[in-house]
Amino acid sequence: MKIERIIVGAYETNCYIIRRNSETAACLIIDPGIEAEPSVRFLEKQGLNPIAVVLTHGHIDHIGGLEALRAKYPDIKVHIHKLDSDMLTGQKSNLSELMGPAFTTKPADILLEEYDSIKEAGIELEVLHTPGHTPGGICLYEKNEGILFVGDTLFAGSIGRTDFPEGSTSELLESIRDKLFTLPEKTVCYPGHGNRTTIAHEKAHNPFLQ
Repeated sequence: MKIERIIVGAYETNCYIIRRNSETAACLIIDPGIEAEPSVRFLEKQGLNPIAVVLTHGHIDHIGGLEALRAKYPDIKVHIHKLDSDMLTGQKSNLSELMGPAFTTKPADILLEEYDSIKEAGIELEVLHTPGHTPGGICLYEKNEGILFVGDTLFAGSIGRTDFPEGSTSELLESIRDKLFTLPEKTVCYPGHGNRTTIAHEKAHNPFLQ
């Protein structure tokens, strides 16, 4: 798998553009970030064809670029977990009302559930429902290569915030221990902010999980 990271906006959200390999034009976008311009520039420069967007959760710093992406690529399909689906249409629940400017977009094309399999652009990702940061937060697991996109569930040396509406520290820690820490320790984690890490490193060193 070819993974390329674009750091987007003041919140430094990681937008991942992934392909089956470096020769493939079809790609999948994980979390476009608060604005679409950086990813669109990259896609155009590389001659890539985005097939779908998968949102790890519905906060504005991860979804704000979605409307512009849809305008640029009208056939693109948007995936989000069903419990975060209202965040696309709700400026209060997606926090844009708080952070400004207020943002809404049309509903997702595909609503995800636990253990769904996303098959787009020649890539297959398993959906792991990891609530705590948001009710519908998910991680995306590519088993063959041992890759895990963890959104704002887990960070290098930290965990996602739980002080936003509907956040839960106990639920988030349970999600990490039961869903993520049971994966092979060599699994490489690509978070929504900051640098990548591994399950082994976080099990041994993350202060929130000791």
